[in-house]
Amino acid sequence: MKILIICDMFPPAFGPRMGYLCKYMKQAGWEPVVLSEYINDNTFAFLAQKTDTIFVRYYTAQGKWARRIEWMSIFIRDFFFHYKDKRMVREAFALLEKGGFEGILCSTYRTFPLPAALMAARKFDLPLIADLRDIVEEYATDEYISHPLHTFRWLDKKITNIFRHRLISDRNNVLTKADFVTTVSPWHVETMKKYNPQTKLIYNGYDPELFFPEKYRTDRFVITYTGRLLSLAIRDPKLLFEAMERLDKEGLITPETFRLQWYVDDDSEKMIKEADSNYAIAPYMDFLGYVPASEIPEILNRSSVLLQLANKTTESGPKGFMTTKLFEAMAVEKPLLCVRSDEDCLEQTIQLTHTGVAARTADMVYDFLCYHYTQWKKEGYTSVCVNREAIEQFSRKKQAEQFMTLFNEIRMRRHE
Repeated sequence: MKILIICDMFPPAFGPRMGYLCKYMKQAGWEPVVLSEYINDNTFAFLAQKTDTIFVRYYTAQGKWARRIEWMSIFIRDFFFHYKDKRMVREAFALLEKGGFEGILCSTYRTFPLPAALMAARKFDLPLIADLRDIVEEYATDEYISHPLHTFRWLDKKITNIFRHRLISDRNNVLTKADFVTTVSPWHVETMKKYNPQTKLIYNGYDPELFFPEKYRTDRFVITYTGRLLSLAIRDPKLLFEAMERLDKEGLITPETFRLQWYVDDDSEKMIKEADSNYAIAPYMDFLGYVPASEIPEILNRSSVLLQLANKTTESGPKGFMTTKLFEAMAVEKPLLCVRSDEDCLEQTIQLTHTGVAARTADMVYDFLCYHYTQWKKEGYTSVCVNREAIEQFSRKKQAEQFMTLFNEIRMRRHE
């Protein structure tokens, strides 16, 4: 099949879900063509230039204030006139007019470019699968907004509420008309089924060709975190800090052999330092900055414990977060520490795969670190006896097969 994938971001930018999907679709003999917004990011450069891709560039300004004015201008035009979707759909029409396409897959973390995908599907009478990697309802506050508004607090709140309502309304208009909806966690499935009963679970995952266990002996016990912190309300490391402070006070760890390493951006580093300011653990911390995704497998395999940050699922808090890095951590079979447990699908998945602990208390973190630190001191490395069969269901190859199965099912329906 020849499929048009319309998405909000794609490699070389941070777009692993669609990037890996295209990789395995092509291996299966399918022909994905991608239409995406251009994002100035090279995190997944190794996945780029392997798929026929057209990028739509919305932002071209140079300089801090020029970029901010341009962003605000596009935000306003997009809110009132669907500016971004209208540009995207013009490009989609130009591609589809060449013929040969049998379906459209639209992947987004919010709403754009779902309206463009629906317009294209209707005009060319093509089936549409809407893929929701994230949704507005999962966030604790307004973390889904990429840039703070910085007007007046009361006005920011009012604009945000209006914007949120518009995002959800536009999204649901598309979902009710899609042939299938796919999304990333059991919580997301239950939420999206309210709008389209044909909602299927396709988790985020890991590439089995890149992420597999390798054994390295190391001269330090290293806890590793890779990624971003959108807010402490979503990802709260305080239970870890509390446990580390206790280990330090009891003389069980020293900075010479015990390290907590953060591969994060500058904003995340500020949040972490704000969160750890009440704990005497600064000598144990290393901030190493973002690294290309191609370097992550070795970093994970050379770690002693892999850190996942989360928070308890509540009505007003985070819900359904199951990120790519969770499954990549599982694939390398290193002890996985999740703080704080979501007490929901994330904790259940960690228990199912036998990959570590989703900690609800600082005592659970303390016991987990004591056990694996002792193992490391004896053997020079850590390991965990995982449920490999359970982990294999999160393979990117298997997820590509799930997407392809849905398109084949649609095709069979249409030819009945």
